[in-house]
Amino acid sequence: MPSPTRKTGDIGEQIAVDYLKNNGYKILEKNYQKPWGEIDIIAQNQGLIFIEVKTRTNTKIAFPEENVNFNKQRKLIRAAETYLLEKNHSPETPWQIDVIAIELNLKIRKANLKHIKNAVWE
Repeated sequence: MPSPTRKTGDIGEQIAVDYLKNNGYKILEKNYQKPWGEIDIIAQNQGLIFIEVKTRTNTKIAFPEENVNFNKQRKLIRAAETYLLEKNHSPETPWQIDVIAIELNLKIRKANLKHIKNAVWE
């Protein structure tokens, strides 16, 4: 049985997928995993977009996007570069890493979503 944190994350990822599809993104892959990092969503929209989804039910402690710290950013970059190599993408392929931050209120079934484009770079 998934933990409450995993359930919250799954809800957030589904909200993010729905948002991306409604905004013209094509979802290529979800939960791309390597020992050194995971990418929640890989999408295409004028290039490849690697998306980290952060969902919180309590923003009094921290906003969701604040959890994409330096170490997490390095892991995202390495996983994205690995994906590009594995899938034989040209070195000229445009790509970026976005963060989707979701504040979730389960009591009233409402979500606030913030899409931070090109949020992570080397």
